[in-house]
Amino acid sequence: MTEVQSELRQAVLSSGISTISVVAWRDLDDPEAGGSELHADEILKRWAEAGLVIETRTSAVPGRAERVERHGYTVNRRGGRYQVFPSVLLHGIFSRRSSRPDAVVEIWNGMPFLSPVWFHGRRLVLLHHVHGEMWQMTLPGLLGRLGWLVEHRLAPPFYRRTTIATLSASSQEEIAERMHLRRVSVVPPGISPRFTPGADRSLVPLVVAVGRLVPVKRFDLLIEYFVEVRKKVPTAEFMIVGEGYLRTELEELIAEHGAEEWIRLPGRISDEALLDLYQKAWLVSSSSLREGWGMSLTEAAACGTPSVAVDIAGHRDAVKHGQSGLLVNEDSMAATIAEVLLDEQQLGALRSGALEYAKTLTWDSAALRLFKLVSKKP
Repeated sequence: MTEVQSELRQAVLSSGISTISVVAWRDLDDPEAGGSELHADEILKRWAEAGLVIETRTSAVPGRAERVERHGYTVNRRGGRYQVFPSVLLHGIFSRRSSRPDAVVEIWNGMPFLSPVWFHGRRLVLLHHVHGEMWQMTLPGLLGRLGWLVEHRLAPPFYRRTTIATLSASSQEEIAERMHLRRVSVVPPGISPRFTPGADRSLVPLVVAVGRLVPVKRFDLLIEYFVEVRKKVPTAEFMIVGEGYLRTELEELIAEHGAEEWIRLPGRISDEALLDLYQKAWLVSSSSLREGWGMSLTEAAACGTPSVAVDIAGHRDAVKHGQSGLLVNEDSMAATIAEVLLDEQQLGALRSGALEYAKTLTWDSAALRLFKLVSKKP
């Protein structure tokens, strides 16, 4: 047991907390699970190892069991994508006091569960980033405007006295600016120790991007950038890893450019295959519109693979500009990727910097810091 793990166990023992209820939109088994769900799993399994009894409530996963045990904690999956929110709210309001947990963690992913309304004990909200323009990209029209209104205007007043944690200082600033919430602590995510440098790089320049194939990730733009890069680096190859409802549209765009042989969409791949890809890649990239962090960028950094990513909140902390990668505006993405691929000296310096930065991020530290926030008395 490491020093940090021991400190977490002691913090649990002295806190008076033995049970925690976690409410979240999606579970890790969901086909559209992403960084938020991976983050929750890494934290909850460490809390469970420290002796906490954890029950998580999420929406149902089609074709999967309603109840599952994972890494020492329990997940209850019931209700549709939107039904889960009023269901949790009503259960919280009408549940008996004797059956209530010692603490509640709410993962606010766009639409809130309004935990301050139905739970008045020790409570923590994980808010990775402001969704902002994502509402109109995902739900155009009235629903998108309603989602924006709930996130920016209707829900925040309920959370004024609630402890909130986010992943990056840049997201903290955006939450304060757009949602006017001030009690926000920054707790960066960790990196699994399985992400380590490999023996060999790809023989040809390889650029990798990872994420769900949904509008906010803007993989259509990234494909356009890749086409421009290929003109300057004729041997370059590109891979976009992930699954989502935009797959057909992205495949059609690749075909329009005649790029099927050098831009590939392998879908959702195994953890082992992803590790191998990070190790072989020369760069990882992201043109996402919104991110709370950018976990693929730091996972790749731990493999000695630097990033070229668009300069947005979240990325500004996941990438140490000039050390572990480069942050640029959209107009410069293609030119910068090509420049780094062609500059062996710069690429080598960024690889070393990526490894150094990755060493500072651990899940054990994140789990300890988040538990200390949960255990604060209201």
